[in-house]
Amino acid sequence: MKTMIPAWVGGTLTPVEKLEVHRRGLPHKAVSVFVMRGTQTLIQRRALSKYHTPGLWANACCTHPEWDEAPQDCAVRRLDQELGITGLKPVHRGHVAYRTEVGGGLIEDERVDIYTAEAGPDLALAPNPDEVVEAIWIDLADLTSEVFRRPERFTPWLRIYLADHASEIFAH
Repeated sequence: MKTMIPAWVGGTLTPVEKLEVHRRGLPHKAVSVFVMRGTQTLIQRRALSKYHTPGLWANACCTHPEWDEAPQDCAVRRLDQELGITGLKPVHRGHVAYRTEVGGGLIEDERVDIYTAEAGPDLALAPNPDEVVEAIWIDLADLTSEVFRRPERFTPWLRIYLADHASEIFAH
């Protein structure tokens, strides 16, 4: 079954198959979630079977809403599908737009709804191995330093969020 996501074709929002969106570099809707525990954030290493950026570290959840799916509903759904996280209430932090190559001739041209969700100390994780190799908690300052030192280990969007949008995303 092909996943149809909202993308702009000739200025009109249209359902387009996800891989085709990336091949054509079409602007499209996306959702990104940062799960926080105080000053720590949950990051995940993407499954090696992903068609782009496999094995790279990303924020807790980065995804595309399905056609006609509300961004917040998408955030809740994908936290569960990727990491087995339920019960969190994502808070909308704004919008980010970026365009970047992600390897293999594929392009992310995203209009992203950014969310944060505060987790308690006993948050249960059950990463889906089709989506996530591993997930760890890291202090946000340490993550920012590590991304600066070794950017090749991290997804382009995580680098963009931390370099250009951290004050919007993490302001309380």
